[in-house]
Amino acid sequence: MSPDPQECYQQATHWIALFNQSLKTGGSHQDNSASLFLADSYWRDALGLTWQLDTIIGGHNIAATLHDCAAKTGLTAISLDESATPPKWANRAGTDAIEAFIKFETKDANGRGIIRLCEAKDQVDMNAAGPPWRAWTFFTAIDSLKGHEEQTDRNRPSGSSYSRDFRGPNWLDKRIAAEKYDDRDPAVLVVGGGQAGLSIAARLTQLGIDTLIVDKNSRVGDNWRNRYHALTLHNQLHVNHLPYVPFPPTWPTYIPKDMLALWFESYAAMMELNFWTDTEVTAGKYDEASKLWDITLTMKDGRARHMAPRHVILATGVSGIANLPEIPTLDAFAGPVLHSSRYHDGDDWAGKNAIVIGCGNSGHDISQDLYSSGANVTMVQRSPSLVVNIEPSAQFPYRLYDEDRTTDECDFITTSMPLPLVKKAHQHFTKQSKEADKPLLDKLRAVGFQLDFGEDDTGWQFKYLTRGGGYYFNVGASDLIADEKIKLIQNATIDRFTANGVTLKDGREIPADVVILATGYKPQEHLVAKLFGQDIADRVGPIWGYGDGLELRNMYRPTGQPGLWIIAGSFAQCRINSKYLALQIKAVEAALI
Repeated sequence: MSPDPQECYQQATHWIALFNQSLKTGGSHQDNSASLFLADSYWRDALGLTWQLDTIIGGHNIAATLHDCAAKTGLTAISLDESATPPKWANRAGTDAIEAFIKFETKDANGRGIIRLCEAKDQVDMNAAGPPWRAWTFFTAIDSLKGHEEQTDRNRPSGSSYSRDFRGPNWLDKRIAAEKYDDRDPAVLVVGGGQAGLSIAARLTQLGIDTLIVDKNSRVGDNWRNRYHALTLHNQLHVNHLPYVPFPPTWPTYIPKDMLALWFESYAAMMELNFWTDTEVTAGKYDEASKLWDITLTMKDGRARHMAPRHVILATGVSGIANLPEIPTLDAFAGPVLHSSRYHDGDDWAGKNAIVIGCGNSGHDISQDLYSSGANVTMVQRSPSLVVNIEPSAQFPYRLYDEDRTTDECDFITTSMPLPLVKKAHQHFTKQSKEADKPLLDKLRAVGFQLDFGEDDTGWQFKYLTRGGGYYFNVGASDLIADEKIKLIQNATIDRFTANGVTLKDGREIPADVVILATGYKPQEHLVAKLFGQDIADRVGPIWGYGDGLELRNMYRPTGQPGLWIIAGSFAQCRINSKYLALQIKAVEAALI
């Protein structure tokens, strides 16, 4: 029987009391404090007690590290967060537990967290003296820096600096002057003005850090506006908000690209973000002595500007440089070869023959757009791909956001889960997806489409987290492939490209007027090398993915290069992690770390 709300509350407060008592011992009884945790337990910290994004596994390891961190940070106690959802029975990653929100203070920060308690039934756990309910997961996170709180709600600016002086500059005058940077350089330069750049700039601005976004596009939102005509987001509105300002409740579940582009433009204005368009970073080097960057900005009109920010944040997406693989004999093709980033509209190729190489989201969407415009389309599959129907299967990981909670609380629960448990959850979602999508998957196999479901069956999200693609949310293209309305060939069956198309090993010829490379993008380390040189790229190392660790490599945290930070990911990832990245930079600026 699951405990009722009253028992959940009692067990949570009892555990918190025992935890606080263990803190008072100062680590002299670590064996007892370890008994507060299951042997197979997890502590994830988002800067709250370690100033790192880090995960520690195992009760004894957690207890030992916690006592050390508590002493260093001045943690004396935790308490139940009465402003959050009360302790309740919840299922996370297939495990039932009492879930309770906590809050705490250190000498420099205010923090929040989550504990999840399970009954100690395993012999390993029962051997140690301790409470019957023990921590399965423990999450601690920084919420604000004392004395450096965000300028929101009761801490919002009064506006008196411009609203009471009828002869002085008004708000608009000050915004125009601030954005010009005639008399100063920004403390932070953000490269890229998509959801990552806007999110981190908004966070930093609310922390009082002078921040400038630069983007090579001509208009805020062009990174979405200039993409192919039919594009809409493939995940639902309620997980895609930017910090501070949610989308209007009247908006559609799946947002069209141009609607989103206009929102980006409005967001930059309403959040008072300094944003230079038509501006590209063309070179940069770091001065170890001054701790400043020397960044060369080149404008579209040919003007150049040197800036010396203390911090540079790359916010150019999971990958920023088009991947143009060496495809044998493709140079023999006489027609145009376009990367998917340059594809605009299927109407440009109505009645023509098109070959699309690649079968991720872009390859499928472009194939469907071409087919819908009357083109004769052949898709080339180079490697197995994961396919899930956009509803319901692709939305399974977002079920949490359908609960009766605020977006902030859903984000917090998402952030609290350590990587091993997130993988376990996504294996469960993948299993459900296979069952729900079985009719479609069987049809795809029948026409020769090669399927996979990610490493260890962890599904589409881990494909995104490890390689930035390799999956498709089916909004119709898979059905067209299954019905052979979009033709499919395997790359291994190609003998050679010719001036007029491609010849297969069995002698068949497929005509083409255009070849579109939906071949993705190069990893971000290539962009680091392009902008700052190979030495800095080597110092930073691989970006994105997990390697052998439990956190994304070089994301939202210090990199191997001082003063260089990186943010990328989905709307939810940028909304969540921009807070922790901004607080790290603020802590550096305030000489706290």
